[in-house]
Amino acid sequence: MTMATSGAPLLTVEDLRVTFPTRTGDVQAVRGVSFTLGRERLGIVGESGSGKSQTGRAIMGLTPGHAAITAKRLAFGDRDLLALSRTERRELRGKRIAMILQDPKYSLNPVMTIGRQIVETLKTHERISAPEARGRALAMLEAVQIRDSERVFDLYPHEVSGGMGQRAMIAMMLVCGPELLIADEPTSALDVTVQLDVLAILDKLVAERGMGLIFISHDLRLVSSFCDRVIVMYAGRIVEELPSADLAHARHPYTRGLLNCLPTIGTDRHPLPVLDRKPEWAL
Repeated sequence: MTMATSGAPLLTVEDLRVTFPTRTGDVQAVRGVSFTLGRERLGIVGESGSGKSQTGRAIMGLTPGHAAITAKRLAFGDRDLLALSRTERRELRGKRIAMILQDPKYSLNPVMTIGRQIVETLKTHERISAPEARGRALAMLEAVQIRDSERVFDLYPHEVSGGMGQRAMIAMMLVCGPELLIADEPTSALDVTVQLDVLAILDKLVAERGMGLIFISHDLRLVSSFCDRVIVMYAGRIVEELPSADLAHARHPYTRGLLNCLPTIGTDRHPLPVLDRKPEWAL
């Protein structure tokens, strides 16, 4: 199956809806989300519960089985993601679409060495010999700036720091050369200095490989400095979409409220502003 022709979107999302049944009725986690993605960096920002992570999981096919997913169109290139079988989704996931999750403590297998996990990803999607797989895994660990790759290859996740664990997970997600990468809060569990290192790695890899990146975060300032475009979500739907360079000129009161709540160095703001939510934002 060939990828979409040049100029066509890498990903097309039209009227995506994710609904969870509960005892008190259906909960709509994602309500009519639509956007396209090229080979660029797209940020999706919003508070907890805004639906940003569920949007990413629906694209990946990782939504729990009891949830209902509908869309007028959910396509990766020319492939209809909702029409694929579970087997076809598994073949696509990891090979052409990959997702970096929030905390390596919960994403890496604690009873497998880091190297074995990366090699397993390769062998799942490619026919490759053990020595070649090891070489590719070591090269990928070096690409994410892990200096002593041979030593880290044989370590278990609990034996490395949070920052190194996150780098190892990025290596595992990128080792098969995906065309689309979804990063869900990839730096929220890391120290600020390590955050900058991880972002620099992602930036370099996206530029070198020509990937499309969806960067999901609650940190509006981080997203605005790292991404090309920003989507702002509230209560399961998109309230604003604009280039990151134009974020200071956002029109929606929710986006402006989030910007106004950010602390500013060198100014005395006590107390910090509180977001004045309007019921109509959720409609």
